[in-house]
Amino acid sequence: MNSTLLKSPSGLLAKVAHCLLVALLPVAACAADKGADNTAATAVLPASGYRTSLVLLGTAAGRTSYNGTSLAGISSALVVDGDVYLVDFGAGWLRRYFQAGLGKMPGKPGLSSLRAAFITHLHADHVVDYPSLFLFGTTDGLAARKNPVRVFGPGPRGSLVPVVGANRTNVPVIHPENPTPGTVAMTESIYAAFANDINDNIRDSQKPDPHTLVAVEDIKVPDGVVVNADRDPAPDMQPFPVYQDERVKVTAILVSHAPVYPSFAFRFDTADGSVVFSGDTSPSPNLIRLAKGADILVHEVIDTKWIDEFLPKPRNAAQEAKARHLLEAHTAVEAVGAVAQASGVKTLVLSHLAPADSTDSRWRRAQEGYSGRVVVGTELTWLSVGQPVFAGMAP
Repeated sequence: MNSTLLKSPSGLLAKVAHCLLVALLPVAACAADKGADNTAATAVLPASGYRTSLVLLGTAAGRTSYNGTSLAGISSALVVDGDVYLVDFGAGWLRRYFQAGLGKMPGKPGLSSLRAAFITHLHADHVVDYPSLFLFGTTDGLAARKNPVRVFGPGPRGSLVPVVGANRTNVPVIHPENPTPGTVAMTESIYAAFANDINDNIRDSQKPDPHTLVAVEDIKVPDGVVVNADRDPAPDMQPFPVYQDERVKVTAILVSHAPVYPSFAFRFDTADGSVVFSGDTSPSPNLIRLAKGADILVHEVIDTKWIDEFLPKPRNAAQEAKARHLLEAHTAVEAVGAVAQASGVKTLVLSHLAPADSTDSRWRRAQEGYSGRVVVGTELTWLSVGQPVFAGMAP
């Protein structure tokens, strides 16, 4: 597996152009200068000659307003022969989609390059900009697609999360008619919330009904796997199929992000190699099973020392509950290397960084217990998968 970083702020255009001309050189030779301003990048070009690439659109965990960071929320894409497969809709994903060059695929302008999207779980930082897909998608290229974009996400939880804390009674329930909606119900609620705007555009600007552009499905967990989601939301199980076309096969597995259920990790198998996205999870045997032998594992990570900085002691009950969730439902930077080693993956890419503004040296502790390559994820980064495929050469 080869990988490269190709960012293109204005001062690097000449360098990138040179890289694209020198197709037979190792891709790493075309990397942008270290220290380039990620947020200033307005275009990112794919590695020349590579058919499949991982693109990091946003790598920040949680609320992207934290400390005023300019980083985008969690979102990644796999590009296979010009088709884009998106994972999660964090804050700013659509802007980064275009800044990354994904809207400039040959013959597939704008979002017409987006073929399918996958949501790991329904925490807000993973779906906060999901409405952009329908609200701006008709203008940004979805209407040019021959077939609807397919969106796959978690189904309904089925029951409310248990109340935590002593002596808490009369806890309010938001939208009691359907308090734990899945992806399909969430999508319809978004349409309802923005009905004024959507109807205005359909009637006045002659835009299509977004239902005709996006086909949404709840991912069904195989029968009999989960007995009680409150006690064990990610029991031992085998990966199961979610989606397949002529370019990719996508499988999923439940991972440990209690009390969230369902929370998925996804594996994408292509002719050039395999890429796995952990979603949010603590160290998970299910994830290790899903990621076995993959080329790239994109894994969430948290700097546990930051928790004490973010929520200094002494804490009140609510702060203690939040700290406990951060510790128990995520993977510490010192623990993620062991997950990658057990999975046998070639490259570990750190993403969903908590906090987004931690230092590179603190993230480098992910190397502990892992003999492979660690990449600290930065947005607008392209990582190639497999070997170059040039015109006239067999894959």
